[in-house]
Amino acid sequence: MGACLRVRNVVLAVLGAAVLVLKPAYHGPLEDVVYSYAGNFSVSFALYFAAISATARYQRSRPLAALGVLVAVEAFELANGFGVMANVFDPLDLLANALGVAFAVAVDVLSSRVMCAE
Repeated sequence: MGACLRVRNVVLAVLGAAVLVLKPAYHGPLEDVVYSYAGNFSVSFALYFAAISATARYQRSRPLAALGVLVAVEAFELANGFGVMANVFDPLDLLANALGVAFAVAVDVLSSRVMCAE
């Protein structure tokens, strides 16, 4: 993996984490939706970019990273935070997790072609 992709992955993972941290400060349209699901979406997005860096040396790194992250975040949700973290189960959280991973894959594919043509 080239330096450009490594930097991009870190920036996008941090961006996803920043959305999670800043989510409570949002006050605007669809505030309830943002408060309820932006955390799931952004964490799934951030974890994908951490995972893609870890799986880059393998063939089919995107599906491997996406599947690994999806299994982890869905297991966290279904296990109610593994009993370690506070979590309120909502079936739509599962959808938000999947959409976060799907969006991350799309961003990965598009940005790797545009930004980091090596």
